[in-house]
Amino acid sequence: MEAPAAGALLAQVRALPGAESLLGRLGDTPAVYLVGGAVRDLLLGTSSPDLDLAVEGDPAVLARRIGGEVRFHDRFGTATVTLGGHTYDIARARRETYAAPGALPDVEPAGLGEDLGRRDFTVNAVAIKLGGADAGTLLAVPSALDDLGARQLRVLHDRSFIDDPTRLLRLARYAGRLGFEVEPHTLALVRAALAGRALDTVSGPRIGAELRLLAREGDPLPALGATGTLGIGDAIEPGFGLGDEDLARRSLELLPADGRRDLLALALTARTVPADRLGPLLERLAFEASDRDAITAAATRADEVADGLGAASRPSALASAVSGSGPELVALAGALGPADPAREWLERLRHVKLEIDGADLLAAGVPEGPAIGRGLRAALAAKLDGHASGREAELAQALAAARDQIS
Repeated sequence: MEAPAAGALLAQVRALPGAESLLGRLGDTPAVYLVGGAVRDLLLGTSSPDLDLAVEGDPAVLARRIGGEVRFHDRFGTATVTLGGHTYDIARARRETYAAPGALPDVEPAGLGEDLGRRDFTVNAVAIKLGGADAGTLLAVPSALDDLGARQLRVLHDRSFIDDPTRLLRLARYAGRLGFEVEPHTLALVRAALAGRALDTVSGPRIGAELRLLAREGDPLPALGATGTLGIGDAIEPGFGLGDEDLARRSLELLPADGRRDLLALALTARTVPADRLGPLLERLAFEASDRDAITAAATRADEVADGLGAASRPSALASAVSGSGPELVALAGALGPADPAREWLERLRHVKLEIDGADLLAAGVPEGPAIGRGLRAALAAKLDGHASGREAELAQALAAARDQIS
């Protein structure tokens, strides 16, 4: 791949969302560079919403020059600026050393050349100078442009996956997002790192953070598939991997807009993890409790719910089959076979609500206790099946069921 002319490249940068105002505030500030994914995507003919800056100097000074809302992160000498609805991440150009495999790096200031050399993959080790007489100049590590042209992912040094094993997950993420192949020597390094149990040197929360990023990709399935192909999933937990992409596609197609695509994608990936190991795995990876519950339910109960959906002959039976199930679980269950009943529940029936509530039953003389719940469930079933229309009919159904419970 040939490097574009500086003027043309700077014009492409200026056309990115949020870049015009940024460049205006930077002026001719020297030693400020657009780095990483935004540059890579420009060279590939696409655009990125993420504008990451590297500066050979103090990020705080640059952040204040840009203005807006500024947050500083002292551990790595970085800052985040929010201005006009756009966010810019600013980092001091640096070198990194690792005290031990899998440890967080120790950092110290360095020039941009060393900064590019410490990055994950050659295709991300690219930068465009934003200020000064040579604004628009492209800087890249050796082979970066060749690897972009060949659409392949290559690490910058042989200890890359040992120093930072989370790069294994980033490799899967970029392979899925970009559709790139893994360069043969890099693939050999992946296998060696996994054979040496490199991921065991990284904390669960760091692995979980990378998995969450991966699952939030616009289309997470290629990246999740890559974790299996590369052997990364089994290194996290035996059985963790996307086994049936067709099932996954059908599930995501059924999922309504208020469902969580990332949780469903992870549930699909976890379907072959033994149920007694899945909860501890998600806890080790620092998933929030509500997310753990949704993933576990979808991964372990989909077959059971699919059987219930397939056997249901009326709307109230559909409601009973999916009782307490989130949309991720119902979507996966429907993709296993009963797609039409699942779609009926997800798109229409789950939105049916009663006009009465427990207070109405209490006011009608039903004592507090299980009879209240039974009455409301009976009223909802009747409404779903078309046997109760309007408040009075619902109340009559509820009172009859509640009194049966009491007597």
